[in-house]
Amino acid sequence: MRLWKDAPPRRTPDLDLDKLDRNGPEGGAFVFWLIILLWPLRDIVEGRSHPVWLAVLALLAFAAVHIAVARTAFDGRVPIKVPVGLLLVEAGVASAATAGFQHRWFTLWPLLGLATGIVVGHMPRQTKGPELPMLVGIGGVSALCILVSTAAGEDAQTVLGSWYGVVTAALVTAVVLRLFTVIGMLRAAREELAKAAVEQERLRFSRDLHDLLGHTLSVMVVKAQAVRLVAERDPAVAAEQAADIEKVGRQALGEVRQAVSGYRGRGLAEELDAAVTALADAGVDPAVRRAGPPLPPEPDALLGWAVREGVTNVIRHSGARSCAITIRNDGGSATVEISDDGTGPGRNAVTEAVGAAHAATGRDGGDGDRSRAETPGLSLGSGGHGLRGLAERMEAAGGTLRTGPAPGGGFLLTATVPI
Repeated sequence: MRLWKDAPPRRTPDLDLDKLDRNGPEGGAFVFWLIILLWPLRDIVEGRSHPVWLAVLALLAFAAVHIAVARTAFDGRVPIKVPVGLLLVEAGVASAATAGFQHRWFTLWPLLGLATGIVVGHMPRQTKGPELPMLVGIGGVSALCILVSTAAGEDAQTVLGSWYGVVTAALVTAVVLRLFTVIGMLRAAREELAKAAVEQERLRFSRDLHDLLGHTLSVMVVKAQAVRLVAERDPAVAAEQAADIEKVGRQALGEVRQAVSGYRGRGLAEELDAAVTALADAGVDPAVRRAGPPLPPEPDALLGWAVREGVTNVIRHSGARSCAITIRNDGGSATVEISDDGTGPGRNAVTEAVGAAHAATGRDGGDGDRSRAETPGLSLGSGGHGLRGLAERMEAAGGTLRTGPAPGGGFLLTATVPI
């Protein structure tokens, strides 16, 4: 008869891994159990162990070797074969003492089991399957206990009690030591994962800020230089460009706040709208073509970043007069291509923006051309690490990023992500 229709949730104790001892018990904790030697010492005092000097010597030898086993097993500087050898010596002393003096001397066997667990718990496990150190170590000591006790003429109850004490002490000690080893490994792994997560988040945040601010600040610089160039000749155009700078700045502030809150981007549609506006303001003729159904959120956001970075580079570095943005979704993957007819930074984006601003107010091309001639050398400086950050985004999503000269001249950026 089932008591529950569904299995109840398993009880989990409330444990704080940070408060647990990383290394577990030290050797001194196991030396404490030498207090059990009070029983054979009582036999010596009551005159049951003869000769007394040999009994005292055996008791002191066993205690000294037990302490040496506990100390060397926990000391990483000491090869593991040293405590193994000392354990064999302790087993020999225990066998000789219990066979020779009997009575309460059989309490040495649980101590020997404790020492066996200390050594076995520190031995490496190099193969799959049964724990050979445990089987050989604990099994060997327990068999030795039975053999010596039986040879000494002890009854079955005494033999069974000694055997049980050996196995229990050895097995519990070995398991506890292994458990603390695993706890230490888990804590180290958690610290490494936390460190890696922090590094990844720093990389993500720096990449997001670059993508957000690199594009926006480039547009603001273009507009600010345009304002400076036309302020005296056409205050109305200058005021319009200044209003655009304020608008772009407020938008950038909102985007930075979103980035801090963990948002990844505005999406492809908004990025395309912003790209068209930025390209037009910079004097670059934009053309956008889309084919295929709407994209899922994640590919949509990734291609939005590609549009942002590609258009930023067109404005800052290409010296182009036109830029074509093509988005294709064939159901299995989505691709964005950004191509321009630029020849590099030889032409100046700011002067083109000034010409476009004059054309928008009905001025003839002469003033615009003259402005270009009068403002040589204005530029936005060299590029940053945007393409590298974009490539990392694409790679993390299983996509690809290719950049290079376009077949008909200019520059071509192609980003593809799986759907």
